[in-house]
Amino acid sequence: MSLSTTGLSLTANAAIDLQLHTTYSDGDWTDEQLLDYLIAERFSLAAITDHDRVDIADKLQKLATDKQFPLLVAVEMSAMWKGKLTDLLCYGFDPDDNHLDALAQDVTQRQHENTRQVFNYLLGKGYALDPQDLEQMLAKPAAQQLPELVSIVTKCIQDEKAIGRTLLNGGFTYVTHDPATIVEAAHQSGAVCILAHPGRSDGFVCYNRALLDELRCEAHIDGIEACYPIHTPEQTAMYVEYARHHHLLVSAGSDSHNSNKPPIKYRAELCRDLLERIGVQIE
Repeated sequence: MSLSTTGLSLTANAAIDLQLHTTYSDGDWTDEQLLDYLIAERFSLAAITDHDRVDIADKLQKLATDKQFPLLVAVEMSAMWKGKLTDLLCYGFDPDDNHLDALAQDVTQRQHENTRQVFNYLLGKGYALDPQDLEQMLAKPAAQQLPELVSIVTKCIQDEKAIGRTLLNGGFTYVTHDPATIVEAAHQSGAVCILAHPGRSDGFVCYNRALLDELRCEAHIDGIEACYPIHTPEQTAMYVEYARHHHLLVSAGSDSHNSNKPPIKYRAELCRDLLERIGVQIE
């Protein structure tokens, strides 16, 4: 298929944002709202990276082409490493022929099965739940399952800590794949695989140099999302230096989910090597 980025050339100062989310995963933007915002704010390139949603890549490309806005083919895949979450951004795969979609569909199927398990546990414990709530949850993406379960349990339990314990007792788990499996699928798909928000610590692995070394021994990532809103200046500098020293690609993304946390205008020059690797030229 023809991509919205075919033949794209950007200036070094062009505004880009390479991590954005919509209602196809856990964002509040619709795809059309987000693209309209990016166009109005004069972004030159972006990536919608909805969690484990490889299946929407073709639709997004058609919408971006209709709106004449360059949008990278991208996805954020869910992984677990050392008992904590770690996300991987994949850019540049073929929307119609890739090895990532099977992994993403597996996450969706198993996460929905887990939701059904937890819901049935709650029913067995005597909580007054409406069976229609389950069907409504299962119609939503995998990334929305936990907040939906929390919303339902909140109707019956007021104590926040008790809600978490109850869901864990019911068997709730984040369904993921290991990083090496995702990286291999990305490479088999002709994509580059970037470690997302390495400096996050809220349930995620917070990477220092030693942990980056260890991860790279297991999963041959192509780069690091060095520029990310919650990274300190020291973290950003460390990740950029690490990437340069090890000849890794650098990415930059806002992780915007809604207009309260809008996309950020990163300079294309920051991600020159990454963009040129996937066919976008920087003047």
